[in-house]
Amino acid sequence: MSLAYHIKDLSLASEGRRCIEWAERFMPVIVHIRKIFSKEKPLKNIKVGCCLHVTSETANLVYTLKAGGAEVYLCASNPLSTQDNVAAAIVKYFGISVFAIKGEDRKTYYGHIEKVLSYRPDVTIDDGADLVTTLHTKDKYREVLKKVIGGTEETTTGVVRLRSMAQKGLLMYPILAVNEAHTKYMFDNRYGTGQSTVDGIMRATNVLFAGKKVVVCGYGWCGRGVALRARGLGSNVIVVEVEPLRALEAAMDGFQVMPMREAAKVGDIFITVTGNVNVIDKEHFLLMKDGAIVCNSGHFNVEINIPALKMLSKKVRRVREFVDEYLLKSGSRIYLLSEGRLVNLSAAEGHPATVMDMSFSNQALCVEYVVKRAKGNKKLQPGVYPVPKEIDNKVALLKLTLMGIKIDTLTDEQKKYLEDWSSGT
Repeated sequence: MSLAYHIKDLSLASEGRRCIEWAERFMPVIVHIRKIFSKEKPLKNIKVGCCLHVTSETANLVYTLKAGGAEVYLCASNPLSTQDNVAAAIVKYFGISVFAIKGEDRKTYYGHIEKVLSYRPDVTIDDGADLVTTLHTKDKYREVLKKVIGGTEETTTGVVRLRSMAQKGLLMYPILAVNEAHTKYMFDNRYGTGQSTVDGIMRATNVLFAGKKVVVCGYGWCGRGVALRARGLGSNVIVVEVEPLRALEAAMDGFQVMPMREAAKVGDIFITVTGNVNVIDKEHFLLMKDGAIVCNSGHFNVEINIPALKMLSKKVRRVREFVDEYLLKSGSRIYLLSEGRLVNLSAAEGHPATVMDMSFSNQALCVEYVVKRAKGNKKLQPGVYPVPKEIDNKVALLKLTLMGIKIDTLTDEQKKYLEDWSSGT
């Protein structure tokens, strides 16, 4: 089912349009690219299938792709991250098909993914790799799979899945790992996830961070951002890590570092951002203090062992819109936010438009890159590829320029010095 029915509610679509326009004010790079795309039409006759969080920032990306001549189809990459008013506005004002409803069940979620695939896309844009894996695992899409010329992936989780497919020889077309562009992960993951996660927790609970012990599970770029923002609000931050270098970095950044079993005993708020399974497990729930708040900002709702939490509980009740109280058999209470799904997108609005401007500009330019290579008979072989350095640098320079910031460039003398291996004192 598409969101066409929302067109009947003009107030809903109008509200969504205002949200899209507000986001656009903070996305000058994607607007700049859209103007160029509108003139050059680099995506003419190309069908793009997108599986992304349906937000006001995403609306600006899909509008840009359409401006470039593409035929665009959009579904959600998470059951709880869709902003229905924005989805309605995309249908109403951009004429783009959207298949997403906030709160959709698992069957509907995958049904929407298959709806996008039914349009036989030439290029895929994924956020978590559900679109790509569905395309690769169902026999009915064999012919569609042969037609795809390339794709992009937005998340750490998705890149991990795609690399696993590629290593096993299962990935059938080239995909650019947008998540690994410097202008993506250094800003989107760190500043975007950091701010939006804290925002989601506060909106869901109205809890005061000052003085709380906040346990951040994972110290990748997302974990760094969450830890920094929590500390900025006056929290005592504890980091849980399994990789020695990241744990050492967290310690050098001034955070306490300890195993999950120890952190579970003292934490007030627990946030998972690892991309792995059962990071908070049965044994940890049993050690938590009464009233502990548990949430996730990793892509899938597997980081918190929710089945184990249910098994340990004698009663579950919803106490706020995004807060479920689990009363353990021991009498302690644990509060799970957003059903263990992305708290920053379900309880809040996701990443601020300023950082998504760079992420989605990478997406648009990478789609153009894939299409141009295919049209020029230089199609990449199946595999996971880094974003070309020239695209990464272009996005950074555009962002600086449109922010009114100027930087120096190397002189010819400086370039020569750097290129001369014999240069020294």
